[in-house]
Amino acid sequence: MRLRTIQAPRMADAMARLRAELGEDAVILSTRRTGDGVEVTAAQEPDDEPLVIAPGDATPARAIPPALLRHNLPPALAARLGGVPLPAALAAAFRFEPLPAEARPLLLAGPPGAGKTLTAAKLATRFVLSGRAPLLVTADGRRAGATEQLAAFARVLGLPLAVAASPSALAKALARREAGQPAIVDLPGCDPFRPAETRALVAFRDAAGGAPVLVLPAGLDAEEAAETARAFHLLGCRHLLPTRLDAARRLGGVLAAADAGLAFTEAGIGPDAAGDLVAMDAAWLAERLREGRGQ
Repeated sequence: MRLRTIQAPRMADAMARLRAELGEDAVILSTRRTGDGVEVTAAQEPDDEPLVIAPGDATPARAIPPALLRHNLPPALAARLGGVPLPAALAAAFRFEPLPAEARPLLLAGPPGAGKTLTAAKLATRFVLSGRAPLLVTADGRRAGATEQLAAFARVLGLPLAVAASPSALAKALARREAGQPAIVDLPGCDPFRPAETRALVAFRDAAGGAPVLVLPAGLDAEEAAETARAFHLLGCRHLLPTRLDAARRLGGVLAAADAGLAFTEAGIGPDAAGDLVAMDAAWLAERLREGRGQ
């Protein structure tokens, strides 16, 4: 395992250097504030595969598909999606995977207001309707009304709600999980460019031993969405669950976020806890892009 400690004036600068030196697969182990800014320690498994450069001329530029022109994608990403039918291009450019909700607790991470709590309610509803009662936990005690919102959904579903205000409380709550029982954890909203908030998220992640999934709303500026996704990738997220696709007309930010090394999983397409969460695949996403809206 390769370890690297970076000191920089700002968290964004530290993360940019980590990406440059360790690549997109680096995982943040710790952060702390110093007198001159921040210090971030990250790790990466060594890559033993050789790099092979094929002979021949550079790949010719591809025309941007008409369906993508209005979505404000980064030009390089838009060009990569040209030259073949859009579903095939999306399938080649992105990963589409199920939510990692079986073997380990599912940790819903993301910036404040991304839709994590409603997503937790939707997932809990799905499990209950399938005959499996999940362990439902909220660690989001800072946001006003977050616990009450999820508790209201839990009462309707007939589920207890565990409230974990600290990493140790979260570990104790998850220790009560029965064999094979799914677990859903609504983590506190996190600004990934604030050291104190990333330290808190890492502590909850490590205490839970779960799989963090980035919940990110559609409609963001593509560059900002990509920056945010890269930061959460460094914090351990490997999957993306975009929300508010029913309201966003431009999905460039969603694609740019996934291009930061995250697999598409499911998408939030409305406020209904019983049905407005759908599995994503290349054909479904291509249709949403052609329609110019996410629903």
